Amino acid sequence: MPKSFFAILLTAAAPILLTSCSTNNVTVDNSLQKYFDSAGVKGTFGLYDNGQGHFTIYNLNRFRDSAYPPGATFDVLQALIAVQTGVAANENSPLLQPDSAGAEAGSIRLAAAIGKDSLKKWVDSLRYGNKDISEYTDSTHPAGRLAITADEQLGLVKKLYFDQLPFFQRTQKIVRGLFQKEENSNYRIVYKTGEGKNAAGQPTAWIIGWEEENKHPYFFVLNMDSANAQSNVSTLGLQLVKNILGPMGFFAGKK
Repeated sequence: MPKSFFAILLTAAAPILLTSCSTNNVTVDNSLQKYFDSAGVKGTFGLYDNGQGHFTIYNLNRFRDSAYPPGATFDVLQALIAVQTGVAANENSPLLQPDSAGAEAGSIRLAAAIGKDSLKKWVDSLRYGNKDISEYTDSTHPAGRLAITADEQLGLVKKLYFDQLPFFQRTQKIVRGLFQKEENSNYRIVYKTGEGKNAAGQPTAWIIGWEEENKHPYFFVLNMDSANAQSNVSTLGLQLVKNILGPMGFFAGKK
């Protein structure tokens, strides 16, 4: 990923924007703040309508410019590396299964199996976030000082969905299958959660993934932090995603 998804789109569209004085591919919707306020959290949300090539974004500055620890969403990259290099043979590998000790323990186990040198090579070559895994050891979370923007997260899931990352198609298909999912006859929502802490020590959460209706994908990312140290931010974040998408007409099979 030499550039973030948002940056690539804006670069490609720049001459058109200068000519038309229009930003038709981006809607900054700060009315979505009410959902964050009602949940007692602060954050950003981005939605990409692949069919229309259009973004809907709340809190553009945070979406584009503020980086946060990826938490367990880093396991998306780790799983890709593990399958690609043969560390994990397939989706049934114990390394890719949920860890009873929690997401962080499972992430450490996966990173230890990959090895720091291999992990660093891939993080550097893919330019994942700020690329800083300097604090990684076999007993600490592999993300260390690693931080990534919501913009970059959205680009990652979009490319993963379309087999556009520099991994085998088989590898990307296996990793897509590791995401959590909910579905019925109207829709399918596929997501990965991750938790961490911001500079102030407050709990943060990521929800990244996509929603499909009538075979059309819509990619989303939510990043948030809570002043309540006891809150289950992953559960709260997923509900917040649903609260935002519902009034937009999602989950009814009409998109």
